[in-house]
Amino acid sequence: MLIFDAHLDLSMNALEWNRDLTRPLAEVRRREQGQVDRPDRGLGMVSFPEMRRGHVGVCIATLIGRYVPEGRNLPGWHSPEIAWAMTQGQLAWYRAMEARGEITLITTAAQLREVVGRWNSETCEKTPIGYVLSMEGADSILSPAHLEGAYRAGLRAIGPAHYGPGRYAPGTGATGPLTALGRSLLVQMEQLGIVLDVTHLTDEAFWESLDLFGGPIWASHNNCRALVDAPRQLSDAQLRALFERDAVVGVVMDAWMLHSNWVVGHTRPKDVGLTLQRVVDHIDHICQLAGSCRHCGIGSDLDGGYGRNQCPMDLASIADVRKLGELLAKRGFSLADIEAIMHGNWLRLLNSIWSD
Repeated sequence: MLIFDAHLDLSMNALEWNRDLTRPLAEVRRREQGQVDRPDRGLGMVSFPEMRRGHVGVCIATLIGRYVPEGRNLPGWHSPEIAWAMTQGQLAWYRAMEARGEITLITTAAQLREVVGRWNSETCEKTPIGYVLSMEGADSILSPAHLEGAYRAGLRAIGPAHYGPGRYAPGTGATGPLTALGRSLLVQMEQLGIVLDVTHLTDEAFWESLDLFGGPIWASHNNCRALVDAPRQLSDAQLRALFERDAVVGVVMDAWMLHSNWVVGHTRPKDVGLTLQRVVDHIDHICQLAGSCRHCGIGSDLDGGYGRNQCPMDLASIADVRKLGELLAKRGFSLADIEAIMHGNWLRLLNSIWSD
C-alpha cells in the first residue's frame, strides 16, 4: 500500500546531520558510530532505499532554518540572512537529489497524479519519491515580500512557528499571538495559495491564524492533547476546528508525543513498552472525534531530531510505518479507511487545493 508521509526533514538530515540518504540505512548508521554530537547518532530511521522498501512514495519535505537572537537558548542561526542561506542550501540539495533521479518535486495536481500512478504501477526500486516542499518555521523568510520568489522555487506550505519565539509566530514552548510580520505573511500566503501548517503554533496563534487565514490548512505532524496533555499537541477543540476546514492531521511517531510519562533523554522505548499501538490510539481518537476517517493521516517526523532512541520499538526504520495498516485492521478499521489514512486523505486534500 502506498504511504504518504506528511513530515520528513530530509534536507536537514542531509546538510546538518551529514547523512547521505541515497545510501542503505545500515551504511548511514555505520558512518556515525562513535559520534556523540547528537543523541540519535547511529540510530537514524530514514534513507531513500528504506522509503522505497516501505512504499513511502510521497512525502511533504521541509526547509528549516531558525533565527535565534542573542540571549535565547535554542539551536539556530544568528541572523535571518544566515537562516535564509541555510534553507537555500537545503533547496540546492533537493535539486541535486532530483538530478540523480531520487526524488521529484510536486507542485500541481497533474504532477501528483503522475507520481502516484508510477508508484501504483512500477516495481518502485528506482521510482523517484514525490515530495511537496514545505517550510517548518518561517524565520528564514527575510520578509513577506520574499515569499513570491519562494513560491516560484516550489514552496507550497509553511508552518510559521517552530520552537520558542519566532519572527512570524511563537511556537512550542512559547506563548502569545502572531507577530505583525506573521499577520502580513498569512495575507501573502493566502494570495499565493500556500498552505498554512498549524503545527507548532501556540494556542493563541492557532486561533488567530484560523480567524485571519482563508486559504487551505493542514496539521502536518500533530498528536492529541486528550491522550498526551502538552501544548505541542492539538486539543479536541482545535481538532474540531480543523475538521470544519476540511484539514488533515498527520500523526507523529515521536515518543514524547505518544507517551505521557516520557522524559526526553532518559526514557527508552523498552522502559514503557512503547509500540505502534500507541500511534493507532491517536489515529483512533482523531477518527472517533471527527466521526469518520477523512481527517487523519501520517506525519511521522522520523529523524526529526530523534531516531530509534525515541520512537516505538516495532519501528526499525521508516519502512515499518507500513505495519500501521495491519494494526488498524485489527482495531476494526475497514480497508477503505486504512487506505485513506495511509495516503488517500493527503492525496484528496492536495488534489482539492491544486484543482486543475
